[in-house]
Amino acid sequence: MILGILLVVFLFLYFIPVGLWFTAIVSGVRVSIIQLFLMRIRKVPPSLIVNALINSTKAGLKLTSNELETHYLAGGNVNNVIRALISADKANIPLEFKMATAIDLAGRDVSDAVQLSVNPRVINTPPVAAVAKDGIQLVAKARVTVRANIHQLVGGAGEDTILARVGEGIVTTIGSADAHTDVLENPDSISRVVLSKGLDAGTAFEILSIDIADIDIGKNIGAELQTDQAEADLKVANAKAEERRAQAVAAEQENKAKAQDAKAKVILAEAEIPMAIAEAFRNGNLGVMDYYKLQNIQADTDMRGSIGKTENKKKK
Repeated sequence: MILGILLVVFLFLYFIPVGLWFTAIVSGVRVSIIQLFLMRIRKVPPSLIVNALINSTKAGLKLTSNELETHYLAGGNVNNVIRALISADKANIPLEFKMATAIDLAGRDVSDAVQLSVNPRVINTPPVAAVAKDGIQLVAKARVTVRANIHQLVGGAGEDTILARVGEGIVTTIGSADAHTDVLENPDSISRVVLSKGLDAGTAFEILSIDIADIDIGKNIGAELQTDQAEADLKVANAKAEERRAQAVAAEQENKAKAQDAKAKVILAEAEIPMAIAEAFRNGNLGVMDYYKLQNIQADTDMRGSIGKTENKKKK
């Protein structure tokens, strides 16, 4: 019997939290016991909603339990939204409840966003390499000071987009400089040019300043390109020279082949001479004395050739 009474009392206090209702009344929050009971039925923690209403009421915000229940049932972080609204109100930052819940449901930390609006954050860019018109490479590092843009948090781009745009602006500014010394003498020119491009458009941040933290001289890209071009030209020239040499060798081989062919034809022609002489004897066109004269002429020619070769050797 006693256990039954205790169980009934426990269930009554669980579904109808009288103590929580009394705390809300004392804190100036109007909420009925029926509302607390219905929160239990809807599986909404009454303590979460009542404490959020108490904090917002004490901060001067006008919120209803239905708004907080709706945000909780949608999967939002009620306490985070209340903290963000209170911080924004104290910092005179215009932030409505619907905007805060939309930012929270979008997956962003709305409380951190409000803090970022009050206290700007510094983002360090990775080293950005760019080449001036004189061919000298410069490696720059920048510090970007940003603060949150509350109205762009839903659908706005993040820090990665800011870093990418700043890096692109640095590359463009250095690349348009006539000499790398101009950039080294006036590094603030990069900040002015990049900042004037409105790089924070469409992002969840507002860029307050871009400061060049460091600039180092990198490689002489122009000289390297010229060296590579010279090596390429040398390879082309060597290839053309090799082509000409191969053509000359081929022409020489062709001339030798032609000379050998001509010599072979001469030998063949000389081989036909005895046959022609014999044919002339048979036909009576050549006599014995004619043949002897021909032999003497041949012997005289051979002797003159031998004498000429001997004199050439003596001169050498």
